[in-house]
Amino acid sequence: MSATGEEKVHGSGSETSSIEQAEIYERPRGWRGLYYHPATQVCLVGFVCFMCPGMFNAVNGLGAAGQVDATTSANANSALYSTFAFFAFFSGSVHNVLGPRLCLLLGTWGYSLYIASYLATNIHPGAGDFIVVSGAILGVCAALIWTAEGSLMMAYPTEAQKGTFISYFWAIFNLGSVVGSSVAFGSNYNSTVNYPCYMSCTMLNHRNQANKVGNGTYIVFLVLSLTGVVLPLFLADPYKMIRTDGTRVAPIRYPSWKTEFISLFVALKTDPWIVLLFPMFFASNYFYTWQFNDYNGALFNIRTRSLNNFVYWTAQIFGSFFIGHFVLDLRRFRRRVRAFMGWSIVVVLVFAVHLWSYYYQLTYTRTSDPPTAVKMDIHDPGYPAHVWLMIFYGLLDSMWQTTAYWLMGAMSNDPAKLAVFTGFYKCFQSAGSAVVWRLDAVQKPYMDIFISTWVLAAAGMICAFPLVYVRVKDYTEMDDEALLARPNVERLPEASERK
Repeated sequence: MSATGEEKVHGSGSETSSIEQAEIYERPRGWRGLYYHPATQVCLVGFVCFMCPGMFNAVNGLGAAGQVDATTSANANSALYSTFAFFAFFSGSVHNVLGPRLCLLLGTWGYSLYIASYLATNIHPGAGDFIVVSGAILGVCAALIWTAEGSLMMAYPTEAQKGTFISYFWAIFNLGSVVGSSVAFGSNYNSTVNYPCYMSCTMLNHRNQANKVGNGTYIVFLVLSLTGVVLPLFLADPYKMIRTDGTRVAPIRYPSWKTEFISLFVALKTDPWIVLLFPMFFASNYFYTWQFNDYNGALFNIRTRSLNNFVYWTAQIFGSFFIGHFVLDLRRFRRRVRAFMGWSIVVVLVFAVHLWSYYYQLTYTRTSDPPTAVKMDIHDPGYPAHVWLMIFYGLLDSMWQTTAYWLMGAMSNDPAKLAVFTGFYKCFQSAGSAVVWRLDAVQKPYMDIFISTWVLAAAGMICAFPLVYVRVKDYTEMDDEALLARPNVERLPEASERK
C-alpha cells in the first residue's frame, strides 16, 4: 500500500532497521486520521490516568493521604503494593488475553473505591480497615491499568518518537495530580491553625483538623476518578492502529491462558538483560514514602503540604518532557549515545537531590516532629528552600520513570513483549513500595528509611548501566521481537480480512 509523505519511512525518523521488509499502510485521513493517530491514542490513555492514578497521586502526595495519622495510610499502601506486586507479574499475560481496553476499564474502578474509603473514614473515623481493604483491591486493579498503559505507550510510537510519546503521557497523567493538588490547596487554604504544646483537648482537635483535608476535597477527587472509568470506552482498537511511518501495530492473541503464561518465561529466556532493570524497577516508587510521609507529611501543615504536592507534580511535567523529547529523542545523536546521556542525567540528580535531603533529614526525627506538633507554613522563613527540594524530587521522579520506560521501549516494539516487560516493571516497583510503606507503618526511623531510599536509587542506576552499555542498540531488529515471532501464536486478522 502507498503512504503519504509524512508516513513514509524516510520522512518519519524511524530507526527500525527491519522496517524496509515491513508492509507500509496508508493512514486514514480527516477526523478518522486524527482519532487513529498514535499521539491521540496515547493522550487518551494519559487522560484515563489523569482521572484515576492522577487523583490517587494527588491524595497520597498530601502526606498520610490528607489525614493526621499516617499509620492507616501506610498500611493501606503496603496492602496495595503487595497485591499490586503479585498480580503485576502476571498482568502482562492477562493483558494479552483480555486486551488493553478491557484491562483499562476494569482497572479504573479500584481508584474510585480507594478515594471513597478516605471519605468514609472522614465521616466515620472508625472505618480505617475499609481503607486497607480498598488498598488491597486497588493493587489488583492497578496491575491491569498500568500494564495496558505501558504496552500502548511504548508500542504506538516509532522508535524515534518513544521518548516524546512517553513525555506526552507523563505530562497529561501528572496534570491530573496537579489539578487534584490545586483543589486540595484551594479547599484547605484556611487550614492554618497552630497551637502551643499546652493546648486544651478542644484546641488539639482544632489543630488536627488543620492538618487534614475536609470531605469536599475527597468528594471532588471521587467525582473525577469516576469520570475516568468511562474513558477507556473511547479508545481505538489497537489492531486498527498504524504508526506515523506507515507500519501497523501488530497485537497478537494467544490461543490459551497456558500459552500466554508461558510467554513470561519466554520473555525472560530470550531477553535476560531485562533482569538488570529489576533493581531500578524496585526503587522506582520506593522513594515516595520518604518524600510524601516522612518529609511532606512530617514537616508541613495541610495547606503547605497541598502546595508542595502541586509543585511536585508540576515539576514532573517539565522533567519528563525535557528528558523524553530533548535528550532521549534527540535525533542528532545515535540511540546508544542518547541512552548514556539519559542515564548520566538521572545519576547526577539521584546524588544531588539525596545529598540535599540528607541535610534536612539530620534536623528532625519522629520524636521531635510528631503528628500533633506545630508544622511549617508557607509563610515561614525556611519554607522556600524546602519547597525547592520538592520541585527537584518531582524532576527526578519523572526523569527516572521516563528513562525506565524508554529503555524497555528500546528493547522491543512488540506490544505483547512490552506488556510482559511492563508487568515486570510494576511487579518489582510495587514490591519495593510494599516493603517501604510497611516500614513506615511500624514507625521505623526517618533516617533509616531515607538511607535505604538513597542506597536503592543508586544501586538501581548502577545495575542498569550494563544494560545501557550492551543491550541498547541503535536499531531494533526482528530478533528482539521474541513473542511476535513465536510459533503457535494466532495473529489478529488484517483490516482487509475483517468483515
